[in-house]
Parts: sequence; C-alpha cells; structure tokens
Amino acid sequence: MTIEEINKLCKNSFIGYLDIEFLAYGEDFVEARMPIDENKLQPMGLLHGGASLALAETVASAGSLLAVDETKYNVLGLQVTGNHVSTISSGDVIARAEIVHRGASTHVWDVKISSEQGKLISVARVTNIIMEKT
Repeated sequence: MTIEEINKLCKNSFIGYLDIEFLAYGEDFVEARMPIDENKLQPMGLLHGGASLALAETVASAGSLLAVDETKYNVLGLQVTGNHVSTISSGDVIARAEIVHRGASTHVWDVKISSEQGKLISVARVTNIIMEKT
C-alpha cells in the first residue's frame, strides 16, 4: 500500500476529520502529521490530550495494518496509554510510531509526538490485536 492509498483510505473517517496525513512508513515505523486547529484544542487553548492519543492510535494501527494481509486480518486497538509531557497550541505535530513487538495476535508500538521543531509533546504505547476475518 502506498502513502497515497493509506491517506485515501482514511479520508472519509475520523482520521480524515482530524486531518491526519501519513508521511512515510517502513518495515518498523510509521510517520504522520496532524495540524492543530481550534477543533483539536481544549478550552485553555492547548492541544487536547485526546487528540494526541487519537493520533498515536492512528499511526500505530496503520503500522499494524501494513504489516499484515488486510484481506485476511482486522487490526483493532486494544490499549492506548500516554503521557503528555509538554504543551502546544498551534502548528503541526508529527507522530512517529515504532514497533517493539510483532506477534501473531498482538503488536505493540511506541509513539512519540513532537512539534515541527522537534519538541516532545506526548509519548504513547499502543497495543493492537490482530484478528482473523470471519
């Protein structure tokens, strides 16, 4: 699957609503960008932690989907945990997910979300379950 195909697949979904754009991927990583706008801010004007976690789950799930035969398996988020270590209120954030465990039924990813200038905003761990389609 190409970057263009991944972005097209996600366009008319929650991922598209958040304006998440996939940038690059390899065998063990996925990168995506999310612009910060008023729809992703909390009332105090800072990026909402839920938006960061949605971005983290999105890039990790895409990584798992790219690692399996999508005609035979579904990828579902099983657990997402995160720590928000800094704040941001404008610009874009970049998420990079790196796989730490690629099992037959689960994948575990570490995700770092940073500003365009490289400032660390959030870190997350995402566990996906890989389920055979019936």
